[in-house]
Amino acid sequence: MIQRFSFAGLTCIALLLGGCNFPQSTLEGHGAAADRIARLSWLMTILFLAVTLIMWVLLAWGFAKRRGTLEEHAPIDSDGGEIWIAIGGLAVPIMILTVLFVLGLNLLNDFPIHGMHGAMSGAMHERMKPEIRITGNQWWWQIDYLNDDLTQQFTTANELHLPAGRPVDIEVVAKDVMHSLWIPALHGKVDLVPGVTNYIRLESSEPGIYEGQCAEFCGAQHAHMRLLAVVEDPETYAAWLQAQLKPGAEPTTPEAIAGQQVFLAGPCAMCHQVRGTLAGGSVAPDLTHIGSRKFIAANSFPNNNAYLEAWITHAQSLKPEALMPDLTQFSGTQLQDLVAYLRQLQ
Repeated sequence: MIQRFSFAGLTCIALLLGGCNFPQSTLEGHGAAADRIARLSWLMTILFLAVTLIMWVLLAWGFAKRRGTLEEHAPIDSDGGEIWIAIGGLAVPIMILTVLFVLGLNLLNDFPIHGMHGAMSGAMHERMKPEIRITGNQWWWQIDYLNDDLTQQFTTANELHLPAGRPVDIEVVAKDVMHSLWIPALHGKVDLVPGVTNYIRLESSEPGIYEGQCAEFCGAQHAHMRLLAVVEDPETYAAWLQAQLKPGAEPTTPEAIAGQQVFLAGPCAMCHQVRGTLAGGSVAPDLTHIGSRKFIAANSFPNNNAYLEAWITHAQSLKPEALMPDLTQFSGTQLQDLVAYLRQLQ
């Protein structure tokens, strides 16, 4: 018996310690909204642990105190013991859940997430003007940087860049099925519902890279629909914006020049766009600056030569049911040239 309890205890400790460095956690915020959510999460966690500890102590006390048989004990209601059942089983849970419910409602009411809270109506509409639009697709994120000057607008994918130290209002929509945007270090979840426009305000107090995720099951590759939020100081962010406005880099090496021809003459240009070229596809991620991104396939795999080659030729093995087909028609040289072209699109 002791060995069983020891094993269970060690297992629980290992699980707790294993979760300490998990990159997506509501217990560590890096922005105004996330900090408040983190405080509420800590309160819920502490209350849960306290109640659990009390229950285990009571169970252990009752187990140790047990003596005799049922025939030797008086009925349970003979000394008024049922009042403790009402207190512990009804009154205390209702009180705790009511407090958490009220705190949760107050937290939701303070954040301009949904239009139903008035975030995009009346005077608030003038103050909350989206700088970015995020569109959920199966299974990747399209990110449009908006501007009244159309020449200052551009589209990227799966890697969200934000300036540190100020709020950024974001419009979120769904193109196909329901998705949910969640970057725990910056904010709570916001749903992307087909036909409905929602909003979220993200703010990070410091530069860093924070992982996000689709938090609503949206099909076979839901788990591989990740979002990377790259928060930079204002100067670095401004420089990134200007770099993203530029068209795709012209290839300079013989391999990249040949790879551009492979890209434009093949099926790639039918689905993807590279600004400054004849490739104008709009059903797949914009690849104008794919070489500068840290990951590919909605942040599922590192952006290096090996994974790019594997993704081009056998995408269905890496991400089954994705719209990216297996392209096995390229020769070895063509594939290497194509990857060389994509890698220099910085």
